[in-house]
Amino acid sequence: MNYRLRQAANVLWQGGVIAYATEGVWGLGCLPLERDAIHRILAIKRRAVDKGLILIAASFDQLEPYLAPLPAANRKAMLATWPGPVTWVAPAARWVPMDITGGRSTVALRVSAHAGVQALCRAADSPLISTSANRSGRSPARSLLETRLRFGMEVDAIVPGKVGDQTGPTEIRDALSGKILRAAARGNSA
Repeated sequence: MNYRLRQAANVLWQGGVIAYATEGVWGLGCLPLERDAIHRILAIKRRAVDKGLILIAASFDQLEPYLAPLPAANRKAMLATWPGPVTWVAPAARWVPMDITGGRSTVALRVSAHAGVQALCRAADSPLISTSANRSGRSPARSLLETRLRFGMEVDAIVPGKVGDQTGPTEIRDALSGKILRAAARGNSA
């Protein structure tokens, strides 16, 4: 593990908030059970807790504890899109905090194909809270410089990296119905 990943993992383990590149935008994140860090992210974004947050991971194994049982066909459909830029809203395990679910009985999950996200989740040995690096209602940061200028003083670490080829946030689907809740941005960001 390189020094920057080790440093980011240490920040996360100490309850910190980081900024990092994802498939299409820069994100803000923390460990899922660090309630103070989650509330810091919500304050940074000026986002209401009832909107819920996404969990991203390097593998399905990292997300499985957060899920309630899911019918085999629905689980298969979800797994067929991972790793990749599709977020699924699925029934949450009963213990998942409302800070993550937004008070709903569901949780939003993604196994990322982005190499930087994969490395972060492996280094932290955990899924991460993931939300776009922006103030609520504003466009997300798409570069390291933009992220530093907007959030450099509000986060504990910025992990160098580049966004993937998505032009914006990922598609979101309902795991029970298969319906698209938010369409993916199309095209190449290059």
